[in-house]
Amino acid sequence: MLLTRVCAALPIREYGVTVYRMKATVELPDALMVAAKKRAAELRRPLRELVERGLRAELRRPPRERGGRRRRIAIRWVTAPGGLPPGLDVADRAAMHDFLRSDA
Repeated sequence: MLLTRVCAALPIREYGVTVYRMKATVELPDALMVAAKKRAAELRRPLRELVERGLRAELRRPPRERGGRRRRIAIRWVTAPGGLPPGLDVADRAAMHDFLRSDA
C-alpha cells in the first residue's frame, strides 16, 4: 500500500531563521516536464527553484494580465425548429436514457 502526503509543512533552517516550505504533488504534461528539466539543467539550478520562480513571476502579474476577469461576451443562442418526441417525459431520467439509446 502506497501512502503519500500531498502537502506537509517542512521546517528548514536557513541562516538561523526557520523557513517553512510545503511539499506538493503536481501533474504536468510529459513534454513540459522534460523542457523544464532541460531548462533547469541549462541554468544549473534545481527544478524546484525554476518552478518557484515561475510561480512567483505569475503571481506578481496583475490579475488582468493573468487572464483574470475578462470582458463578458454576449451568447448567441442557436435554435432549431422541432421539439421533444411525442410521449417523452424529460423529468423521467430512465425514459430519456432509453430514448437516447434506442434507434429512434
